[in-house]
Amino acid sequence: MRFEWFVARRYLRSPYRPAVLRLVTAFSILGVAAGVATLVVALSMNTGFRETLQDRLLGVTAHVSLTRPGSVIRDYEALAAKLAKIPGVRSVTPATYQTVLLSFGGEAIGVVAKGVEPDREQREDEALKRIVAGSLDFTTDAEGIDALMVGKQLAEDWKMSPGDFVTLTSPQGRLTPFGLIPRTRRFRVAAIFDSGFYDYDKNWCFLNMRAAQSLGGSTDVVNVLEFRLDNPERATEIARQVEKVAGEGFLATTWIEQNFALFRALRLEKLVTAIFIGLITFVAGLNILVVLSMMVTDKARDIAVLMSMGTRREQIRKIFLWQGIAIGFTGTVAGLLVGYSFALIAGTYHLIPLDPQIYAVSYVPFHPSVLDGVWITLAAMTISIGATILPARAAARLLPVEILRYE
Repeated sequence: MRFEWFVARRYLRSPYRPAVLRLVTAFSILGVAAGVATLVVALSMNTGFRETLQDRLLGVTAHVSLTRPGSVIRDYEALAAKLAKIPGVRSVTPATYQTVLLSFGGEAIGVVAKGVEPDREQREDEALKRIVAGSLDFTTDAEGIDALMVGKQLAEDWKMSPGDFVTLTSPQGRLTPFGLIPRTRRFRVAAIFDSGFYDYDKNWCFLNMRAAQSLGGSTDVVNVLEFRLDNPERATEIARQVEKVAGEGFLATTWIEQNFALFRALRLEKLVTAIFIGLITFVAGLNILVVLSMMVTDKARDIAVLMSMGTRREQIRKIFLWQGIAIGFTGTVAGLLVGYSFALIAGTYHLIPLDPQIYAVSYVPFHPSVLDGVWITLAAMTISIGATILPARAAARLLPVEILRYE
């Protein structure tokens, strides 16, 4: 065992230290632990929100959407087959979107009606895989009424269940001798889905392509081709290739562009959280400086004796450096254990509920990151070591003769 570490450990563990020194040392360790634990929990929560929202968005929305502004896409099957050959594209599915008025039980609400080809869409869209009531059956019943699938939140709010009938009214009306009359059709609720994303569960519904085109008064056309990719992070790169292959007049947008404001806010929140909570660790570092300064004063005679027996000033400096490192390391390890334990337990058992109408998810998601733990440890230890420099230099500069003369 090195001489410096041996002496530093004896100083820290000595039962003869003044009570106030032991108390301040304990507070220093607790301060570092509190700062580290709080940072771990806060960054785990921020990462959890970002990853959860991203996963749920990618589960129910396209990675790249190809539209033709001001027009519709004709001959979409041939175009989809050509675009599906682009490297990195997993699938291309046609869809129609229109905002309609859904009426049920004397109430009405505006929803997004998405027309899909059920067999193709079910393979890619997570919403169609999460059926909580009814069955994914878009066939027309004996009375000629088409099927519809609504979200769980809308069904719960309106006490809606499979087998109920709703009315959809499209603003794309038809021209009659009496003027423009909105198109209205009756649908049967065939299934209820739970995407896990409040906005979709409350404001979206699915119907088959033919029924959606009929409701909108269009023929065999769509207004978007949706791409799912092998790697969603390459969406921007592949979107440019899609535009090039599709030709003039087409516009490709990515999930990153569509949700840019949301994820930018989450990144900024993570940075601000790290800065402000990191101040807790900085204050704990000041406590370490106070502890070591008091220890230098308390152990001045011991330092003088050691130096008179041949201990070098460099060794004296290292003794106090080791003490600061020990205090910082103990607090950091304790903080990491508490922070990661809490984040894992709270994330696994969903201990903190949320209002999904505000936060889009029903609980606080915690996703602890190893990389966050690494830089938190480096930051905490850097602050701890930095706080030892002044007291260690002060100890090394003590003059044994001046101290022992008055002892």
